Amino acid sequence: MEERIVLCGANAYEQKYYFNEQFANIPDSIKEELHIICVLFTEEVGGIFTVVFEEDGSVSLETDADENDLLYDEVSSGLMVNEIRRNRQEMFEALSLYYRVFILHEELEEKG
Repeated sequence: MEERIVLCGANAYEQKYYFNEQFANIPDSIKEELHIICVLFTEEVGGIFTVVFEEDGSVSLETDADENDLLYDEVSSGLMVNEIRRNRQEMFEALSLYYRVFILHEELEEKG
């Protein structure tokens, strides 16, 4: 069974933001940046946007919409997800490392 954990997300329909308190130790500046990314995404594109840790520790950005939402644009949402991933690549890599070390308890390999 796959173990995926939602880090945070925003919902345009309920106008709510969610942050998983299991990750309260993440620096506040990163939490604020995630909050801004999620809320701006749903304000611009609509639907539901989530940041998810995959079982291997990688970070996924996901978007979804109600099937009756005629204003939701899948093409724009895909483009925006790609733009966020490109512009925030270092932050997502750092989050992945955080998850792998503190949640999965992986040992870091020293580069030498």
